[in-house]
Amino acid sequence: MPPPGRVATLPVEHVVAEPVNRSAEGCGVCQSREFSSRLHGTTDPIWVYGRDRFGGTYSGCFGYGKTGEPAGMKTAPRGLRLHIGIFGRRNVGKSSLLNALTRQDVSLVSDVAGTTTDPVEKPMELLPIGPVLFIDTAGMDDIGDLGMMRVARTRRIFERTDVGILVADAAGWGEFEEAILAEFRERKTPFVVVFNKTDLIQPDADVVEVLFRQQVPLVFASATQGKGMLELRESLIKVTPDDYLNPPSLLGDLVPAGELVVLVVPIDMEAPKGRLILPQVQSIRDILDNDGYCMVVKERELREALDRLKRPPALVVTDSQAFLKVDADTPREIPMTSFSILFARDKGDLVELVRGATAIDRLRPGDRVLVGEGCSHHPIGDDIGRVKIPRWLQQYVGGRLEFTHVQGHDFPEDLSPYHLIVHCGSCVLNRRAMLSRIYRCKRAGVPITNYGMAIAFSLGIFERALGPFPAAYDAFREARSLSTDRT
Repeated sequence: MPPPGRVATLPVEHVVAEPVNRSAEGCGVCQSREFSSRLHGTTDPIWVYGRDRFGGTYSGCFGYGKTGEPAGMKTAPRGLRLHIGIFGRRNVGKSSLLNALTRQDVSLVSDVAGTTTDPVEKPMELLPIGPVLFIDTAGMDDIGDLGMMRVARTRRIFERTDVGILVADAAGWGEFEEAILAEFRERKTPFVVVFNKTDLIQPDADVVEVLFRQQVPLVFASATQGKGMLELRESLIKVTPDDYLNPPSLLGDLVPAGELVVLVVPIDMEAPKGRLILPQVQSIRDILDNDGYCMVVKERELREALDRLKRPPALVVTDSQAFLKVDADTPREIPMTSFSILFARDKGDLVELVRGATAIDRLRPGDRVLVGEGCSHHPIGDDIGRVKIPRWLQQYVGGRLEFTHVQGHDFPEDLSPYHLIVHCGSCVLNRRAMLSRIYRCKRAGVPITNYGMAIAFSLGIFERALGPFPAAYDAFREARSLSTDRT
């Protein structure tokens, strides 16, 4: 039963999300403007319940703020959301489709081609998938100098798109649509094709037949009338990658249930006030999800904390900046690694990033190094990407290196000038974005590694940090051997 307080029953058309298990209770997220307006200005908990179209029941409790949106809808970090990119020509109804899906006026809509100029992002919940991020893009057929800049920005969205939606006007299918499909296929991005404006005209039967034979998921819709939205949501659920619906554990395969993990969390100038950073929070949650124990200490308290234990922990995980002290204070028989290396496996390709780290041996004074950060934080005096890593790498190389820094979604098209790329742990990027960057580096023949690996390598503790990951350790030994043979 719902708790005392504000209660409302909603028909299914007001519910965006459907429960994973229709025989059990799940959360329904209200997107009704009428319902939200009645709750405007309150922060009281709201209990929402009703029936889905299959006859199952759902209920959930959400706190509503002044925007009328459920509390928690925007709390999931972007890096943990399924990124759904909406692509197509100008004026085919991409923005109208996004507005119809979310039941909100997220994107500006007009009859003028090219109304959407910059990508528009909308986070929301889409059960049973969970938190998603819709990205509405500018038309791929934009023209003029400014239009070409918009198209270039749209193309960058492909790099972080987990699932694509190709919107086509029912009256037209041609080279632009085929080029977008080819882009999806080359990147191995699952996609859905939506023929919009079917209230005005039906798509060409021959085109539909060809796509059907290619087993392309098709949806026939009218965004302005709200038709086809349920079918589109169902298609998105069907094509969502299994590794997103059932993601691998961050630590579960490294630590047996019932064992202890010690997390070393420095509290310094870079630590956000009053909270932990995302990799630390995710690690704690993953340990608990896998029935393990967790102890969190600062680096200067690690030795005493280990001495107090009746038996040693199964693993020590540290912030990479504290590698040297943690390495010295952790007995050799206890496995040790870093949050950054854990995320190299979770968000990217651990083996490829290990191979990239061995390129540090080949750096020479004067070489160019690109440092990439997924977030856009304000750098401090002793910033890890701008100060510490350059210092440690230059000490290892024995001379000055030339560093270039990029942040957020900025990443150079031409990577050929660089001898090495050192990337952050990508906690705020989704996995597709990081894998896209790794793929681009491989294609350009430029080695890439991440912060934790670059630090461990330059400080001489790389092998120990890779100890918990046998395949990565073997890849390191092999790459080091090949490098030695060449010299």
